[in-house]
Amino acid sequence: MLLMLVLPGSSGAATKVDLGTAASYGVLAGSGVTNTGPSVINGDLGTNPTPAVTGFGGAPNGTVNGVIHQADAAASIAKDDLTTAYNDAAGQGPANALATELGGQTLTPGVYNSGSGTFGITGTLTLNGQGNSDSVFIFKTASTLISASASDIRLINGAQPCQIFWKVGSSATLGTSSDFVGNIRRSSRSRSATRSTFRVVCSPATGPLP
Repeated sequence: MLLMLVLPGSSGAATKVDLGTAASYGVLAGSGVTNTGPSVINGDLGTNPTPAVTGFGGAPNGTVNGVIHQADAAASIAKDDLTTAYNDAAGQGPANALATELGGQTLTPGVYNSGSGTFGITGTLTLNGQGNSDSVFIFKTASTLISASASDIRLINGAQPCQIFWKVGSSATLGTSSDFVGNIRRSSRSRSATRSTFRVVCSPATGPLP
């Protein structure tokens, strides 16, 4: 396995993105949420304006360790806050261009962009906070984000899940038994997961997953 270390200063500095009321959510959607398999969401689940939520209720289906908000006022406000956060992350840079595959790499805080327009994670992506719990990682992809089955994101030296942001242009797909951390915000389409442990937006009440 090739291990790539991106040295400090090789990417643009990233600053903290304020999630507002969206910070308590594990999943926040607009067109409903559909789950297949025993996924675990640590945080609230919300959808607005479409209230549909299916595939949850505990094993063998998905489990939500939080409150479910279906097209209510709380979900509406959180969606607005998440849009503000998305625009903040989208405007940060300059970005360091990376290849599609992130697995096998160790990255330091900064802003990263997919040169091909898509990111994939096979194996382990390690994020090194360099001893700073306020360090921020922002990943931008014009198209898709796909984590392979059994892939994971490892946080070391102070890196925090609430300080990791994924700006996705179209769709995010989290593979079977993948362990994903960070805040995903997509501009369109869907996020799907099958038997994954993940955090799509981040609740400070819980730590790194699983």
